[in-house]
Amino acid sequence: MHLAKSLEKYTHDTLSAREAQRLAEFIAFGPIVFQVSRLMVKWGILDLLRDEELTIAEVAAKTGISEYAAKCLLEASLSIGTVTVNPETDRFTISKTGWFLVNDPATRVNIDFNHDVNYLGMFRMEEALREGRPAGLEHFGDWPTVYEALSSLPPDTQKSWFAFDHFYSDSSFEEALNIVFANHPKHLLDVGGNTGRWAMQCVGHDPDVEVTIVDLPQQLDMMRQQTKDKPGAERIHGFAANMLDPDSTLPTDQHYDAIWMSQFLDCFSEDEIVSILRRAATIMDSDTTLFIMETLWDRQRFEPAAFCLTQISLYFTVIANGNSKMYHSDDFCRLIEKAGLHVTAIHDHLGQGHSILEVHFSV
Repeated sequence: MHLAKSLEKYTHDTLSAREAQRLAEFIAFGPIVFQVSRLMVKWGILDLLRDEELTIAEVAAKTGISEYAAKCLLEASLSIGTVTVNPETDRFTISKTGWFLVNDPATRVNIDFNHDVNYLGMFRMEEALREGRPAGLEHFGDWPTVYEALSSLPPDTQKSWFAFDHFYSDSSFEEALNIVFANHPKHLLDVGGNTGRWAMQCVGHDPDVEVTIVDLPQQLDMMRQQTKDKPGAERIHGFAANMLDPDSTLPTDQHYDAIWMSQFLDCFSEDEIVSILRRAATIMDSDTTLFIMETLWDRQRFEPAAFCLTQISLYFTVIANGNSKMYHSDDFCRLIEKAGLHVTAIHDHLGQGHSILEVHFSV
C-alpha cells in the first residue's frame, strides 16, 4: 500500500494507554464535541477569546446568551481543547486548536458541510453501509443520489455543498491549467463539469479552446445560469448524459484533445468507474490525454488532509450515492488499467491536496 511520508504514523500505534483512553472517550462524545465547537464559532465566542481574555459573565454579556449557556460551552470547550483558562482570574482565552477552528478556511468549510449536509443523515450510516445506498439522503427527499437532488436542496444545504465542492477544486485550478494546457488542446471535454467553474477557467486561460461539459440535464441548466453573459461563455457547450447509465455515451461530434474529470470519479463505485473509463477510451486516440484530478488520501502532504478525506468517504456512503469514496491511488491505477488505459504521470500536491493522473492508451 502506497503511503506518503506524512502518513507513516498509520503504520504503528503512537499513543500511550492514557492518551488512547482519552481519544476513545473523545470519539464517544463526538457529536457533542462537534456541536459545542460549531456554536463556539457561530456565536463568535472563539473570535472574542482570540482578541482578549474574558470571564464567563463577560462572554455571556458580549454574545447575548445566558451565563448558563456560556458556562456549558466554555467548560466543554476546555476539555475539548479549544480554549484554556487562567485559574487565578477565571478568564478564558483561545487555544491553538480554537485558532484553527476560526482561521483555517478548510476547517470552516468542513464544519458547515458536516452540519448542513451530513449531520442528521449520518445517523443512518449502518443502514447505508449494509445496503449500499445513501440512506441518509432521505432526510432531504426521495432521490437516488445527491446529484439529482442538488438543485432542490434547502438553500443552506445547497450553499454549504457547493462551498465545500468549490473550495477543494478551485485552489488547484491555476496549477491544473498549466498541466492541462501544456500541449494547447483546442477541444476539451469536461465530464462532470457541474456549474462550469473549470470550463470558465479554461476559456479564460486560452482564447481558442472550446469546452464541452457532460453532466445531468439539471446540472447543465445550473451551468448555463452561472456562465450566462460571462466572457468566453459562448465557447462552453453542454452535452446531457447520466454517466451512471452504462448505455450513456460521450459526444463523438469531434476529436477531443483533452478529457477532464475533476472530483468526478470519486462519485462512483469501482465497477462504475471502469465503465465510465471504458466509454472515455472509445473516443480517445493516441493524441488524446485524459486528466483525472482527485484528492487521493494516500498522497497528501500533511496528515490532517488524509484524515479529512477518509472521513469524507462516509459522506459518499450515507448521503451522496451509497457506493463510492475518496480513493487510494493504488485503486485508481488498478481501475484505469482494467479499463484498458495507462497512467503515464502523476502530479501531486496541487492546491488543497489534489493529484492529477495523466492517462493514455496502454503501451
